[in-house]
Amino acid sequence: MIHKKVVVIGSGFAGLSTATHLAAEGQNVLLLEKNSTLGGRARKFEAEGFVFDMGPSWYWMPDVFDRYFEKFGKQVSDYYELTRLDPSYSVFFAEHDVMDVPADLEKFKQTLEKLEVGASAKLDKFLKQAEYKYQKGIHDLVHRPSLSVTEFFDLSLLKDLFKMDIFQSMSSHVRKYFTHDKIIRLMEFPVLFLGETAQNIPALYSLMNYADIALGTWYPMGGMHKIIDGMVSLAEEKGVEIRSNAEVVKINAQGGKAESLVLSNGETITFDILVAGADYHHVDKNLLDPAYSNYSDAYWDKRTLAPSSLLFYLGVDKKLQNLHHHNLFFDEPLGPHAEAIYKNPSWPEKPLFYVSVPSQTDSTVAPEGMENLFILIPLAPDLEDPEKTREYYFNLVMDRLEKLTHQEIRSHIIYKKSYAHQDFKNDYHAFKGNAYGLANTLKQTAILKPSLKNKNLSNLYYTGQLTVPGPGVPPSLISGEVVAKEVIKSLAS
Repeated sequence: MIHKKVVVIGSGFAGLSTATHLAAEGQNVLLLEKNSTLGGRARKFEAEGFVFDMGPSWYWMPDVFDRYFEKFGKQVSDYYELTRLDPSYSVFFAEHDVMDVPADLEKFKQTLEKLEVGASAKLDKFLKQAEYKYQKGIHDLVHRPSLSVTEFFDLSLLKDLFKMDIFQSMSSHVRKYFTHDKIIRLMEFPVLFLGETAQNIPALYSLMNYADIALGTWYPMGGMHKIIDGMVSLAEEKGVEIRSNAEVVKINAQGGKAESLVLSNGETITFDILVAGADYHHVDKNLLDPAYSNYSDAYWDKRTLAPSSLLFYLGVDKKLQNLHHHNLFFDEPLGPHAEAIYKNPSWPEKPLFYVSVPSQTDSTVAPEGMENLFILIPLAPDLEDPEKTREYYFNLVMDRLEKLTHQEIRSHIIYKKSYAHQDFKNDYHAFKGNAYGLANTLKQTAILKPSLKNKNLSNLYYTGQLTVPGPGVPPSLISGEVVAKEVIKSLAS
């Protein structure tokens, strides 16, 4: 095999995955990270004795992580300790109406049966089909580079696509099985962050219900950044050179190839292959000359983005009651909030929100006797987020959180940090301040996503949440592998 110098931009899950796969194949890999700490959106920060994961907080699809490390002869347990959460999460429907979702499948069936007679048997059927979609989707479809429609010219695959309900909405699919509003909301919850309402997300994504209910919700002790620590350790073991505080400000190209890049300190770095794990739009429109851009401004403006978020990181000087590790607050109707995210982008009047309290599981992320809180409000991308607005929504959410959990929290907050659209732009050059990437709508699936390969430069590739297979931590891990395979294939040809 030909050995080349490869530069990877970005140390998120996709960038680290790409770099490690290529280094394991004998390539000379340099990974550049804009920020001072590694991990992209999965960075951590520490303050006042609290350790905060900045981004991802859900550990789903454990088999994807297992498979990643196994590819290099390692195990997840070589890098971090996993704990399965029980309950998986809690759902607050009203002040005295809280559902704890048990990890045990039989107990979960009993919970549903109390709401709707026959729901247990229906869940078996629902999960059987969801498992089929999961196995076919996660272990086959998402590993296709989607560079050509011919990748999908396979009779058995075409039959599979119809069986996977890609032309049916998640909303109608769930309602074929269940009628109780709470069960429907539970089943639709996993697709909330895919970038559209359940009415517009393909029923293919019931595969996420299988990941949720059957495979479980896990937590890496120490925090989600422990995954990044493990991936960095493995990358360096394979020979990847990693540099932080190394922001790329320009990509130089000539004769159909990218030749070099320029860092913010003026340094120029040459390479044979370049993989961009930074924000795709930023690379496409800001780092490349227009002649080498993959897509027009009009193309990007027409993309449907998954939500952005307003986040609060809180340190509380006492232990809290009536909260588990993951908590969903569905005490207001979803419709108006979804409308404000997907149809008429605006700040919602009565937002749904999510609260993570990792210190309920892990004593290392907060000082003794205290709690670490992470609050997330999903929002439309590209909103203005001044401090006054952030503070208004902080108090709105805290009013409800305190009422629903029957305790005073605000007076016990000893550390507070907010994070929203402008921060996503500043830290990650995130297109329109997005938090999750492109929405997984039918019109933005597979070959209809931004291509993983530059059309004008033969040695420039893209990886991460704005290209295949899509947003989320497991897809980003897979994205890195898919791109690495395409690079290796090009070197072998």
